[in-house]
Amino acid sequence: MTKSAFVAIVGRPNVGKSSLLNALLGEKIAIVSDKPQTTRTRITGVLTQGETQFVFIDTPGLHRPRTKLSEYMVQQVRESVADVDVAVLVTEAFGKITNAERELAENLKSQHIPVLLVPNKIDLLQDKEQLLPKIAEFSALLPLDEVVPISVKEGDGVQTLLALLDKYALEGPHFFPDDTLTDQPERVIVAETIREKILLHMREEIPHGVAVSVESMKLREEQNLWDIHATILCEKASHKGMIIGKGGAMLKTIASEARADLEGFLNARINLQCWVKVREDWRNQERVIRDLGFR
Repeated sequence: MTKSAFVAIVGRPNVGKSSLLNALLGEKIAIVSDKPQTTRTRITGVLTQGETQFVFIDTPGLHRPRTKLSEYMVQQVRESVADVDVAVLVTEAFGKITNAERELAENLKSQHIPVLLVPNKIDLLQDKEQLLPKIAEFSALLPLDEVVPISVKEGDGVQTLLALLDKYALEGPHFFPDDTLTDQPERVIVAETIREKILLHMREEIPHGVAVSVESMKLREEQNLWDIHATILCEKASHKGMIIGKGGAMLKTIASEARADLEGFLNARINLQCWVKVREDWRNQERVIRDLGFR
């Protein structure tokens, strides 16, 4: 007998959704940073354990959209909670519920699907009883099947969450081959890895106005070497100069760190060439958004 569970991982920006996905899979497929709205599209991660296949759907953080791109991101959240078997609602273990979380709770309640509340970052609490007010607030907004406090950073509670999710799996065939890790194309993972390094090193408004497009990927099989050409889009000429850096130093750092990660992921040597181009206000240009794969 085989069974599958489709699991949506939802929450507001910066609560640790992508980090949780990576922890559940035991592999890094989603980029992470301390910047809000790091995840821009739905990311599917697949974990097969024995008879059960978990299909995790990581979503952008729910926020108030201000551009065409962010409208797309919010729509991804709303569509992702439809037709799943269970939703994992990730929140920070401390602080008050935000308006975005209230809206998300209302949406989940209207979908009539099981919800597991997962307060993250419990390692930052001095007393676990500090969790109780937030749990009570969420319980007043929607029915909760389980509450699973975790610390993704410390690895605390992640396996407990996975064990609880098994009971939501339904009997039927696996939807992916058992060795599948993600449905993300290699080009997307390459582009996102480069963008992660930009998020890591750039400050202020620059990261939100950056996108990466992989123009070509060619494998020289006899040398086990990928030739990858990528374009970094930014919105202002001043941003281009900052991404390139003095004497090209910043761009070299970004490319070097991305190359190191990708060599591990693709299990091959990488020849990565990056160029930076300016496309003003690209986040409000539907054609550019579509060309970047946001559909």
